[in-house]
Amino acid sequence: MPKNIKVSDIMRTSVAYATLPGSRDEVHTLLKEKKVSGVPVLKDGKIVGVVSRANLLKNPEEEQLALLMTRNPIVIDPDADMTVAAKILLENNIRRLPVVKDEKLVGIVSVADIVASIAEMDITDHVGQYLNPTVLPVWTDTPLNVAARIMELAKSKAAPVIDSNLEVVGIITDRDIISASVIEDSVEMSDMSNGSDDDEWTWESMRDTMSIYYSVSRVKVPDVPVKDVMVKELVKAAYISGVSECALKMKRNKVDQIPIVNANQRFLGLLRDRNIMKAIVDY
Repeated sequence: MPKNIKVSDIMRTSVAYATLPGSRDEVHTLLKEKKVSGVPVLKDGKIVGVVSRANLLKNPEEEQLALLMTRNPIVIDPDADMTVAAKILLENNIRRLPVVKDEKLVGIVSVADIVASIAEMDITDHVGQYLNPTVLPVWTDTPLNVAARIMELAKSKAAPVIDSNLEVVGIITDRDIISASVIEDSVEMSDMSNGSDDDEWTWESMRDTMSIYYSVSRVKVPDVPVKDVMVKELVKAAYISGVSECALKMKRNKVDQIPIVNANQRFLGLLRDRNIMKAIVDY
């Protein structure tokens, strides 16, 4: 394996970012247009947070970027070794690291960037040891909003989709969910009564009631079937496939996970890109 690969060798210098003050709608549009899972948040040129698809889905009614973002993000120096970046990403269960030099954002390094580098390393260790066999599948006709909630509770960014024959026919990811989601505006009402429950002389029918109408804006995940949104063209790999071989498949097909199958094409589990990084952390 090549030694001394620096973060600066693999990081992306063209970085999409959000700024404070900012709104959820701006971030929602940015993530869709750039097809990224998250972006750094800057204020006065300095990084103050990171906002991701998960932040939007967990807080669908929050509109202020300052309240949505994850504050005090972990950052890394461009001269740091790539294996250090991989270890930080694994230990903190995050997908991207802003690269900072002299308090200035100079790039970003993600799990995908490290996996792309692993694809060039000719690591032949089989991927079976890095497989995550515990996955929570969803049915093809499961409403997308239900699938999104299942994935949130399972803390999973991807789920295999099975049909009525129990065959894996697709993959659904948080990227697909955000791409299908919309910003929905609605008007809701709250009744405020002038009467007091402590006043025994006040009849319910006699109370003066004031209705307050207020607008609500939220990220709306449609209730269309998962099969309408899922990725159907599956890129698969065998249990004994090499690490770099699978990393190359992920890089070429721009996917974050690959279903692993046996000789009979039976689904064994999902190989996630972040798990592949263990090959260089443990090397």
